[in-house]
Amino acid sequence: MDSAAASADGGAFLEFVDYAISMLSSSSSGGNGDESPGAGPAPARPPWGWAVAQVLKSCCAYSSGVTAAILLSDLFQSWTEQSKSLTAKRKVELTNLLKTRNRRRRLPNTITIDSIHEKNFLSPKSVLEAVVIDVFVIPGTNIYMLTLGDMWSTSTIDLYLHRRYYNYIGQHDVLKKGREVMLTGCCLRTAMEGSGHARILPTEYMVMLLDEEEDEDAMLLAAQFCTYSFSSMMLDENRNNISYSFYARIEKIESLEPFGSTERKQIVLVDNDDAKIKFVLWGEQVLLANLFSVGSMLALHRPFIANYVHNNHEESQELCLEYGSATQVYLVPIAQQEEQVLLTPTQIRSQGSRLSCVPSDHMASQVTLPRDLHGSVDFSKYPFRVYVSDLHDKMVGVSLFGMVTSVCKASTSGTYFYLEIEDATGVVLMKLNFIGLWSLGRVGVGHMVYMSGLTCTLSSTNKLEVAWTEKEPGSLFVNISLLPALLNSTCLHNLSLLSDLPHSTNRTHICHVRLDHIDVNSLKLHLTIADDSEKVFAWCIGQTAVEFLQISPDEYMELPEDERAMYLYTLQNENFTVAIANTSQRIEAYIEGEKFLPVWEITRAQKCE
Repeated sequence: MDSAAASADGGAFLEFVDYAISMLSSSSSGGNGDESPGAGPAPARPPWGWAVAQVLKSCCAYSSGVTAAILLSDLFQSWTEQSKSLTAKRKVELTNLLKTRNRRRRLPNTITIDSIHEKNFLSPKSVLEAVVIDVFVIPGTNIYMLTLGDMWSTSTIDLYLHRRYYNYIGQHDVLKKGREVMLTGCCLRTAMEGSGHARILPTEYMVMLLDEEEDEDAMLLAAQFCTYSFSSMMLDENRNNISYSFYARIEKIESLEPFGSTERKQIVLVDNDDAKIKFVLWGEQVLLANLFSVGSMLALHRPFIANYVHNNHEESQELCLEYGSATQVYLVPIAQQEEQVLLTPTQIRSQGSRLSCVPSDHMASQVTLPRDLHGSVDFSKYPFRVYVSDLHDKMVGVSLFGMVTSVCKASTSGTYFYLEIEDATGVVLMKLNFIGLWSLGRVGVGHMVYMSGLTCTLSSTNKLEVAWTEKEPGSLFVNISLLPALLNSTCLHNLSLLSDLPHSTNRTHICHVRLDHIDVNSLKLHLTIADDSEKVFAWCIGQTAVEFLQISPDEYMELPEDERAMYLYTLQNENFTVAIANTSQRIEAYIEGEKFLPVWEITRAQKCE
């Protein structure tokens, strides 16, 4: 999209995002061989959705306002951390250790070893994708330690090995130097607690990665995991006396209703005979699901066999697998498939306007993006903005920026909503699934919103369906019109005159105004604002109304009637900075003495000192 169209629906906010991306691109263009957060070389241009999300993250962190310097500093730090590569010597060492050459996607909760050391913190929900550099015993003890490295860090970290994994060291020599592992449920023993450097405390939630193309791993899989099937186990009445090993594909990972206060998740497995069974995780075990991805192969040794417990807490005759004290887990990750995505003419023009110094024959005309098991292309790392007109079947991880044109609940109960968003290229209706009833927050017509994690599919009637689920990794929903930081962040907005409003209704305007007149009822504040160019009839509610009244509407209504009038009189001609959005598709001018419903909503307000 050309710059004029871009500013029509996003204004200075999107212009700053594009500027920041160009700055990050130029700063990283000289780095050769840097590793990105996924496999393969780092893109010279950061993903557009990532940049928007980082700007919004900083705006939420600095609610009083941000400067261009603050935003660029935060962006550069985040991008540097994600794009950080190993030193040449370290990279060669780890590359020689890694025997798996399949490209696979980095898991959503993965953190780097460098970030653990920098923050001196490790969340139990974080995932560590690492390679074993060394296995050793602490002198004078029988405690095994692993030295771990990863492909994105220059440093290593030691792990106290949980005793349930001690057999891996001797058994088939599986846990050894060069083995890739994934861990979660970890806690950090910091340097201040005695050892001189940080170490990871023992965790029960570690899986070892196998590669079917490596002879040793292929022999292990053939010898230990090809004897039994789910069907044979179900038919065997002596099943509780047999140590089973299964090899199956992960078809689905989903949450179950809690059992009392105990969290539950299930992984649906499909073996080579197309038989299915559920692998159920209870309580803290659900962290293990962070290490799994749909399509990967799971090798389970000695799982606990139990009767499946339904959501009504009743035990059924259906059998399931559970993570027992003796269960061993191996994983064969799915190789990442890719697809060449052609840029639209809009995106090519956008690229040209921002990189005018690059000859046109050197500009990118296509981008390589990963595909999932269903053939959908993942746009979460797409370097350019996606517009409504770009949406089509089999897209996931899509980010959109636009103006809300309608919003309603999908049903009288539940947490599903229909939201219609418009940008300069068109309008799209999407279905949103929130975790809680109030997760959506306040969203109205005319508000500018940013969303990531959208999925596009075709219905049975060949109609495009766009959906969003709050709990999915990478999902983000931000109402930009309500951001407190927007009013004081001059790098993210251009001031408008009130007379400009009717000529540009598809954006949130920031204006300096004075309060001309105010009416109050218990639910909504009606007021007239003015500047040197125009008067506008508007409305507001909630915290914005409090900013104008400087007391709550309820407190105002409790005042005697004569005091109300006097109080409102004292507020006239107070100066405010406001964010204002058009809440109707039609424009009605304010005429003094006439009763019109206001079409302009003041979404944020701040009194000028």
